[in-house]
Amino acid sequence: MKPGCVRRAVLTGPKRGAGVRTQAVCLITTGLLLLPSVTALSGEQTAIATVKEERERARALGIVVGRYQPGPLNSITDVAGVKVGHVTLIRGEGALKPGEGPVRTGVTVVIPRDDVWNKKVPAGAFVLNGTGEMTGLAWVAESGFLEYPIALTNTLNVPRVANGVMNWMIARYPAIGITDDTLTPVVAECDDSRLNDSQGRHVTEGDVVRALEGAKGGPVAEGSVGAGTGMVSYGFKGGIGTASRRLPEAEGGYTVGVLVNANHGRREDLVVNGVPVGKLYDREGAPLGSAPPGPTPPPALSRNSPVAGQSEGSIIVIIATDAPTDSRQLGRLAKRAALGLARTGSTARHGSGDFMLGFSTGNVIPHYPQERTFSMNQLADTHLNPLFTATVEATEEAILNALMMASTVVGRDGRRVEAISQQRLRALLAGGR
Repeated sequence: MKPGCVRRAVLTGPKRGAGVRTQAVCLITTGLLLLPSVTALSGEQTAIATVKEERERARALGIVVGRYQPGPLNSITDVAGVKVGHVTLIRGEGALKPGEGPVRTGVTVVIPRDDVWNKKVPAGAFVLNGTGEMTGLAWVAESGFLEYPIALTNTLNVPRVANGVMNWMIARYPAIGITDDTLTPVVAECDDSRLNDSQGRHVTEGDVVRALEGAKGGPVAEGSVGAGTGMVSYGFKGGIGTASRRLPEAEGGYTVGVLVNANHGRREDLVVNGVPVGKLYDREGAPLGSAPPGPTPPPALSRNSPVAGQSEGSIIVIIATDAPTDSRQLGRLAKRAALGLARTGSTARHGSGDFMLGFSTGNVIPHYPQERTFSMNQLADTHLNPLFTATVEATEEAILNALMMASTVVGRDGRRVEAISQQRLRALLAGGR
């Protein structure tokens, strides 16, 4: 690659080198970064922006959430046809130069099914606390369906990301806005300005198109990747997490998959499998797995501490299922995702934007059907309870996976947000049982 350019990596899977496509664009860079269990990322620094760590998902650490079993990948892509793509942007270091960098951001996309414009999916949403934005929800509520990909990004990048989704859709459906309907993209945001130069709005329309082009089924990269690159959760490095549940055949055999962008919560509130990890984690003078007689006052904040432990932040929860559910029922599932969030310690504080959106691949809603009526299967409400439980469990585990798979990141003004120590976590969980 020519000097003076940066690689933008499209990330679709957790293995290094898997599903990566790069394109050179005119930006300043001198090196290449590696994130653990992800892929190559771009940036001026080699070991400053992200700290190389070996990370394991929650279940691999012995954290088993709930009673239902996960799908084969324990991912939203266990729902057949669902695809996920990421573009991660990392470059620059040091003092913030508004509009220039440092850059710690990205975009994550979820495609419900192929040709979703003509084969729409039923959808429903729930807003637990509205200090944030998920565009397009008015139309989802009115129509009861979703007809384009979902995009996740940072707050100030929402308009550019929406443009990218529209570019991608128009390229595939050239009649949009001429002889066909227009579209109002679903773009959900979290604020990554604690680590990222958010004023720069560095995610371009082209980045969104590349994420959509690179989206695929299979394993999903998690943690400090895509839209999760600059996110902070419970005072630790947060970001993208995913999990799934597969119901036994006696309860329908359906799959529920969840993907989150976790940027919420205060350190003291974090609960892992019922253990108050956040309250115990920072107590000084105690060996791993034990706690001193009383709480230790929080350390004084410094320039390198972005008030991470006291932030309120936001979280986006995307729920997919193959159960034949309608918009009303999916809204009910979305409400249950809030219970999974609560089980990790969140109380949906005033400054938190907590948005949940669910869709089902169990039915097809046609685009301008020729006949006056069309048929849909619908699960009886009296059989929804297993799906409710599966949604709660998968949401809780997806949030934990975001925390477990995130890597320590150093962002603007030298701010460093540590990934949760898995060694300390193991000890705290052992001591709390």
